[in-house]
Amino acid sequence: MVKKRLIPCLDVRDGRTVKGIQFEGLRDAGDPVELAARYAREGADELVFLDITATNQRRQPLTELVRDIARVLDIPFTVGGGISTVADVEALLLNGADKVSINSAALARPEFISELARRFGSQCVVVAVDARLVEGEWQVMTRAGTTPTGREAVAWCREVAALGAGEILLTSMSHDGTKSGFAIDLTRAVCKAVTVPVIASGGAGQAADFIEVFEKSGADAALAASIFHFNETALPALKEYLFAHGISVRR
Repeated sequence: MVKKRLIPCLDVRDGRTVKGIQFEGLRDAGDPVELAARYAREGADELVFLDITATNQRRQPLTELVRDIARVLDIPFTVGGGISTVADVEALLLNGADKVSINSAALARPEFISELARRFGSQCVVVAVDARLVEGEWQVMTRAGTTPTGREAVAWCREVAALGAGEILLTSMSHDGTKSGFAIDLTRAVCKAVTVPVIASGGAGQAADFIEVFEKSGADAALAASIFHFNETALPALKEYLFAHGISVRR
């Protein structure tokens, strides 16, 4: 049986880890290098780093910070934010990233997904999908969740998988930071629509939320930030809890 993965996420602004609610009201959560080292020690299965202002500021990702984080890791490392060219991806991989996460660039030019998959392999390409529930429909947002695209989330996930994405990072903006639990219906619909792994993101507030998303949606992994950053839930304890409830996790 494929084991479920637990993935802390470092949302980084101005060199610091931050976290808010529904992408707003950000507060400082600590030094990203120190947090990365801690999560590697505690048994995180992977780590995601998102440079959350790179796209809107129209700049490249923080490659020096990526390199510093990669040096303290011995787990798979995904980097996103501001990636728009093949050269951006090459720079991140050379500085220690194992995978890259693209969002706005994929929406602006979907063929970019296929270009990266051909150049680096699908296993290297994660497409991040930020979705917000609008009048009963899950709409895809872009530019750090600030701009609606008019695309329906499940249909977009199906398209990116067909274009060569190796994994989908699915975030419910409606749940992000609320600690009300993951968007089960959305995550389940996407998991049924694609054959690539899906990472559920947005809404984790307690250990039971992880059981629910794994049992009810079919997600391959669950990503969280604030409950880990602010020591509300420790990774080792969460893994023991999941294992005790029949969820197959790496221990």
